[in-house]
Order: sequence, then C-alpha cells, then structure tokens
Amino acid sequence: MLCFAALIFAVALPGLGQTAASAAPGLPKDPREVFAMAAPYYDFADPALKPFHIKATYQLYDEKGKLLEQGTFEYWWASPPVYRATWTRPGATHTDWYTADGKHAYLVTGEPLSFFEHKLSGALFSPLPDAADLDPAKVRLDRKTTSAGDNKPPCFMAIPVMAQQWRVQDVPLGLFPTYCFDSQLPVLRASFSFGGITTGFNKVVRVWGKNLPREVLLFEGKRKILSATVDTIEGLNLSDPALTPPAEVPAQKAGTVHLAGGVMAGFLVRKEAPIYPQDAKDARLQGTVVLQAMIGMDGRIHDLRVVSAPAPSLAESAVWAVSHWEYKPYLLAGQPVEIDTTINVIFTLGG
Repeated sequence: MLCFAALIFAVALPGLGQTAASAAPGLPKDPREVFAMAAPYYDFADPALKPFHIKATYQLYDEKGKLLEQGTFEYWWASPPVYRATWTRPGATHTDWYTADGKHAYLVTGEPLSFFEHKLSGALFSPLPDAADLDPAKVRLDRKTTSAGDNKPPCFMAIPVMAQQWRVQDVPLGLFPTYCFDSQLPVLRASFSFGGITTGFNKVVRVWGKNLPREVLLFEGKRKILSATVDTIEGLNLSDPALTPPAEVPAQKAGTVHLAGGVMAGFLVRKEAPIYPQDAKDARLQGTVVLQAMIGMDGRIHDLRVVSAPAPSLAESAVWAVSHWEYKPYLLAGQPVEIDTTINVIFTLGG
C-alpha cells in the first residue's frame, strides 16, 4: 500500500477567481451519495462547457526515482465529440483528434508513449468511474482504511459481485478500483488501480464549475513514475486549427474492437509469469482468474479488471503479472486500434 505521506494534497476551491457556493462540512456517509455529489464536478464532457485549452508539463522518472525525461501534454476541447490530445517529448510525439463525424485520427512519431503518459489525460479529465461501473447490481462499495496521518480520507473500493464473499480486510488496496476523497469536500484526492498504480490529485482548483488538479502524481507501488503540472488554462476559439487533423492523416471510426482472448494470445510479445502466492498454496487453492483487459494502440495494457477469481491473493498475482504484458498492436484497415478482451490466468497445484 502506498503511504499517503508521499502525496501532497492541497485543495484551493474556488479557483481562478471564480465564485462557488460554500460546501457544507463533511461528506455523506453513503459512498454512492459521495460519488453522486462529486460527479458533476468531474464532467469535462459536459455540453454546457465552453471550449477550452489546457497545457501541462510532465516528468518521467527512472527506476531510482531520478528524472528521466520531460514532456508536454495539451488538450483542446470544443464539444463532447470534438477534442484533441497531444503529447510531446524528446523522441516521441502522439496526437489524437476526435471529430464531429465520430471519427478518430492520430499521428505518431518516434517511440510509443508509455502507459503512464496515456493515463495523464484520464487523470485530469475523467478520474471518476462511469455510472455503469458503480451499478449496485454489479458492485458493492466498501470503505478501505488508509494511512494518512491525522487526516484519514474516506476511500471506497468497488468490489464486484463475484468477490463480495471475500472479507474486506483480505482485499489489497488497488486490486479493485479504489477512490479516496477529501474528508470535507467532494474532491478526489487519490485513486488506486490495477498493478499497484496510485494516482494523486493535488492543488485542485475549480475551473468552469469543474474540479481540476493542477498537479498529478503517478506511482507504481511506492516508486514515483510521473509527475505533471498544469501550466495553462484558457478558453478556446472554435476556429482554432488545432482541432482539425491534417488532410494527409487518415481517420477511422472511433471505438474499441472486442476480440476473444484466444485471438489476442497470438499477438502477445512479452509475458510476465504470475507468482503462485504461498498462502494459496498452503490452502490448496487453485483455479482460474478471469480478467477483462483493455489493450491500447501501443500494445500495452491500459486497463485491467478482475471478473472472477478463486481468492484475493490469486487475483492480485494475476493482475500484477498481466499488467506487465505487451502485445503486437492489432491492426484494422492498416491502423492500430484499441482492443477489449478477456484474459484467463490459470493456477494449478502440481501433484
């Protein structure tokens, strides 16, 4: 579990001189009410929003926590279907355009972006789960205890139906999506996801009625991987040429391709073998961990969720291993596409 002391939480609401109603102290006890209260403040696809442009600088760190590279991330938003995201750093550029006709165009030069660079966009503009991911028929929201000195932010883990018989204390933080809020305001302070990945949301300001972190920190375990600072927040003219992809850049219908796990197995180029947990061996536990995975256009795992598992320790081991897998990008009409697939990890005791 990541020590919260490694994250610096600062909330400055309202931000940029805007006026907002004072929030009542404390949050509802019902976690679903907390998410419902926070959701409007994190809806950066709100049609009522005026066009905007945001620019951030980010740093990547090596295995020893030393600065490795620095880059910039820019985001132009015109309406829910029309927006652009661009990452630029030495040796790599990546731009995605989403257009009014529902198409996606992109331009990549140099090496692929890392998984953590891709996560920066979601951390800034869509850090909360979709309503479907909180369906009471599918998940239970349980409070998790964290170490945060005198201030213990309320954290809620979304545990699927298949695992609801597990004791909460047996489920490690991040095995299932976990969200930690400020103790007084509907402001997300940290989230935990598959593979021990922690995202810290710091220096949160109120911008156009939405909560925007001006600092984002990404950790893998206790090791800092990426830090980012929002430098520019401004309005956008709809005629800005940045919103239009060059004529020579091909566009395709936006969306995700769903493929069977057996199909994607043939594209696997790097596989990390899971470790059989000793507690599972001692208890003679075996079986199949079923994971739902999102494989990005770069062939890396961009999202991973536990569908079913015989035990928490087996699920945790499978998630850690698969999060490090890499695939040859899947091409459709000559262009790489995102793939949604199922991965089975089988644990079998010998003799």
